[in-house]
Amino acid sequence: MMDSQENALLQGAQEEQNVEQTAVEQTAAADVQQVENTKVYKTKQEVVDRLKEIVASDEAPVKEEIDLLKTVFYKLHIAEREARLKEYINGGGNPEAYQVLPDETEETFKAQMAVIREKRAQIMQQQEAEKQANLEKKLEIIEKIKAMATSPDEAGKSFGEFKELQQQWKDIKNVPADKANELWRNYQLYVEQFYDLLKLNSEAREYDFKKNLELKTKLCEAAEKLADEEDVISAFHQLQELHQQYREIGPVAKELREEVWARFKAASTVINKRHQQHFEDLRAKEEENLARKTALCEKVEELCKTDNKGAADWEKHSKEIIDIQNEWKTIGFAPQKMNVKIFERFRAACDDFFGRKAEYFKTLKATFSENIEKKKALVEKAQALADSTDWKATSDKLIALQKEWKTIGMVPKKLGDQLWQDFLGACNKFFEARNAAGAGQRNEEHANLEKKQGIIEQLKALAENAAEATREKVQALTEEYNKVGHVPYKEKDKLYEAYHEVLDRIYKELNISTKRRRLNDFKANIKNVAKRGEEALDNERGRLVRRFDQLKQEIQTYENNLGFLNASSKKGNSLIDEMNRKVQHLRDDLELVRQKIKAIDEENK
Repeated sequence: MMDSQENALLQGAQEEQNVEQTAVEQTAAADVQQVENTKVYKTKQEVVDRLKEIVASDEAPVKEEIDLLKTVFYKLHIAEREARLKEYINGGGNPEAYQVLPDETEETFKAQMAVIREKRAQIMQQQEAEKQANLEKKLEIIEKIKAMATSPDEAGKSFGEFKELQQQWKDIKNVPADKANELWRNYQLYVEQFYDLLKLNSEAREYDFKKNLELKTKLCEAAEKLADEEDVISAFHQLQELHQQYREIGPVAKELREEVWARFKAASTVINKRHQQHFEDLRAKEEENLARKTALCEKVEELCKTDNKGAADWEKHSKEIIDIQNEWKTIGFAPQKMNVKIFERFRAACDDFFGRKAEYFKTLKATFSENIEKKKALVEKAQALADSTDWKATSDKLIALQKEWKTIGMVPKKLGDQLWQDFLGACNKFFEARNAAGAGQRNEEHANLEKKQGIIEQLKALAENAAEATREKVQALTEEYNKVGHVPYKEKDKLYEAYHEVLDRIYKELNISTKRRRLNDFKANIKNVAKRGEEALDNERGRLVRRFDQLKQEIQTYENNLGFLNASSKKGNSLIDEMNRKVQHLRDDLELVRQKIKAIDEENK
């Protein structure tokens, strides 16, 4: 039966094996992380070249590296294919007619991967066969030691053979993983039994125990030093090698076995905890990276939903997305199962934004071209009018061109500034010439304004003193007023109101009707018109005749409407009264026009 020290030793061995099995996946993940951190493949050809190196090498392909190469290749492959499709569509191609062309690099990649898979399968078969052979050899050794351990009388004689069997055990390496624990327990069991039954002399036994103690003490020291190793992964691998050596060293004195194992186990626990903590930290960091990358995806997706009202908005949001892309590059890997998915989500959002931006600017370019042609046409029209001396007509035309300019959309800034300078220069050239020509006229208009204001003041004085207000005085002042030329345009309406307001007051005092006054004013003004020539009077008479006919037509229309209302309308007398007043007003105007025509005819006699 095994004592408590032997149980502790076997229990420790079991814990070591469990640690090894637990570490397999962690170590593989660390290898992937290390490969990713140490080598970056920028092109598919670099990946294919690395595969060719692996095929040509005698070393066994590392699964983690092969998986990484496959992932990187198809990332690059898909990115290239999408870029070609995008270029095809931007060039005006029909997406439904697009065909994916064969890729020679992909075919080479697949061929190399097939060779590697075959090579790995062969290696695995060889390794399994070798492990099975090693298992058979170790089982034979156990049986031999078992026979020695169960023959107390022969134990001392077979010590040399026993040591040789131990060496053979050490020389035999890997066995099937599912048999390793049971195999080692049986081996250790019968080794311990052999030592317990061994009837060597005390000196030889103590020497062997002492030698094993020295070896295991060195292993304990080596394990304890691994606590200072900065590379946690390397420290863990070195610890596994120390455990393998510990197993292969024979026992120490019975009273020291538990103490030595406890020391070795304590040093191992430190390394194992650091190793475990490393992967926990790594997983936590990857989860943090995933959260940060998810937040960046949401930012880009939100920007994609934003309504871009113009080129400035597109450029502003483009800069924001580029900043987000730069931030993305600073973030490490997300958990392996999410790393590709989160990248594809981010890339899809970015592609959506920049695809719509490209389409917008493609449309904007066509709009710019149309706006450029419109503004060039306006520049040419303005330049053609720049030297005109027809001040009124040309002013109206240029003002209309300026209003039309404002309705035309944007053009590229540099060209737009140049077109605006050309257009503004043509407009300024005309208006500066017009202002220079009109400077003397404005002085005359201001002088006329002062004259008419003086006459209005005289009329106001007559209105205040009704006794002095005779028709002759008023007529003389109105004639004098009418002889004065034009006044500034801005003052014309105000002056007109003041003039007629005071005349209305005077004529009211003189019991002269407004229409009679207007006729008198007209008669007084006819003399001024006559001075411009007979043609001027004829033009005025023609205008009045047309006005006479127009008034007759309006009166007839109102009278027809009145007849209709009298016959069938139920709207009441108020509407009829209003229309009657309107008809009477038109008749008065008609009579006034007739009198004006008569006055012109008398002037022509």
